[in-house]
Amino acid sequence: MSQTHSSKFLIAEDLESFPEELKGGIVAIGNFDGVHRGHRAVLDAALGLGYGTHHPVFAMSFEPHPRTVFNPAKPVFRLTPQQAKLDLMRHCGLDGALILPFTKEFAGIEANAFVQDILIDTLGISHAVTGYDFHFGRARQGTPDYLRTAGATHGFGVTIVHQEEDEGAEVISSSRIRDSLGKGDIAQANGLLGYRWFFEGKVRHGDKRGRDLGYPTANLNLGEDCPLLPGIYAVRVKAADGWHDGVASFGRRPTFDNGALLFEVHLFDYAGDLYQQDLRVHLVSYLRGEEKFDTVEALVAQMDRDSEEARAALGAMRPLSEIDQKLLELAA
Repeated sequence: MSQTHSSKFLIAEDLESFPEELKGGIVAIGNFDGVHRGHRAVLDAALGLGYGTHHPVFAMSFEPHPRTVFNPAKPVFRLTPQQAKLDLMRHCGLDGALILPFTKEFAGIEANAFVQDILIDTLGISHAVTGYDFHFGRARQGTPDYLRTAGATHGFGVTIVHQEEDEGAEVISSSRIRDSLGKGDIAQANGLLGYRWFFEGKVRHGDKRGRDLGYPTANLNLGEDCPLLPGIYAVRVKAADGWHDGVASFGRRPTFDNGALLFEVHLFDYAGDLYQQDLRVHLVSYLRGEEKFDTVEALVAQMDRDSEEARAALGAMRPLSEIDQKLLELAA
């Protein structure tokens, strides 16, 4: 952890509002979608450099995702939209974050202007930390080697963090995590993230069918670009009144209407009203695929079995990391 004079997590969304308290600091630069184990290796390297010094440590990231800017017809599904990314960075122990608007004009600035105008003149950095694959500036001129040379020329330190691999010696990446979600391999996605993947959404009215079945649900929209495999999941949910365990169905309800994709959460032993609440849903495990049942009775019997399996999975849950423990407010 950095030992700075401020315990606040400071956020700036443009260069003009960059806070004085972060100037002269150590910056970790990257997109950081997911803030997964590979990203945290970069953040941890920056925090390690700041430990015991007066230098603040902050992240520089970009919104929207660069690939979405260059190919808007195929937007990148965000593992962590901006607020979730900031929450994770705060839990990592950073002093703040600078989220720069990413546009084609921004992507077209010369690499030397990025260094001089942003890193030196505006941020006054003492050290830059990036991943091995980070590039910046027009035509991706700003390679890791370019940054090293610029640092030596201008008097700031540069650390390039090597790729982070999982237990199978495969590189950890946001793309792999999206693929894992698309296969329903929640165990792998969560393992690569180092925490249980979560999303946030506002509860909306549904057709109240779950209530008639004895399984009232909170209905959430995950978005059309979400790659998550339809199926049944064990979930842990943060609502306004605290944490709840539950079981969720993501799909089109083939037994009834085969309609639009919907994420339906049933909270165990809950009698309150969740409508219009903002929920944070953590996926703990994948139980089974979506099925069509011949009768409502057969569906309810399966839902009973799903609930038992979800309770067992949730009862066996242990923190995956310090971040996971903080996010889920789990006991050590």
